[in-house]
Amino acid sequence: MSSTTGPVVNFITGNANKLAEVKAILEPAGITVNNQSLDLPEIQGSVEEVTLEKCRVAADLVGGPVLVEDTCLCFNALGGLPGPYIKWFMKSIGHDGLNNLLAAYDDKSAQAVATFGFSKGPGHPPLLFQGRTDGKIVPARGPTFFGVFGWDPVFEYEGQTYAEMDKTAKNKISHRYKALEKLRAWIEDGMKE
Repeated sequence: MSSTTGPVVNFITGNANKLAEVKAILEPAGITVNNQSLDLPEIQGSVEEVTLEKCRVAADLVGGPVLVEDTCLCFNALGGLPGPYIKWFMKSIGHDGLNNLLAAYDDKSAQAVATFGFSKGPGHPPLLFQGRTDGKIVPARGPTFFGVFGWDPVFEYEGQTYAEMDKTAKNKISHRYKALEKLRAWIEDGMKE
């Protein structure tokens, strides 16, 4: 994948916000991010199992190198739930419901987790790159319009929710940034398996 124009990754997502954030983090490092939207299976399991399966399926469908991501929001009081199912929790119960899940607990701490899977193509085992950011769950604050991820208004890191943060500042501390930094370092090290 290395050439005179630099490495290229084919990020499989239909989420314009994720694509913009991945481009903002990787492209300044000289990595070109292309995009393709595929309907990938959402298996049940750990975030690692979910990401590995998505990556294998995407590599087979594309017939070449792919990058996929699975994002989790893990409540420590609930043993890591909602975890990889956060998208479905958000759709079903929203910001207030996420807060209500922790109403009976003093512990409002949580981890935002991003797990990227990269495969060189069909038959190549996916590699995982994971980033975690510790924070806490708070009543929704900040904008909830286009460009803000679903649960960003309830995840607080050092006094600000992700939704309240400037995008550039968020991209320097987020779970996604931490995972992509590991991916970037691996690409720059020659994409060794």
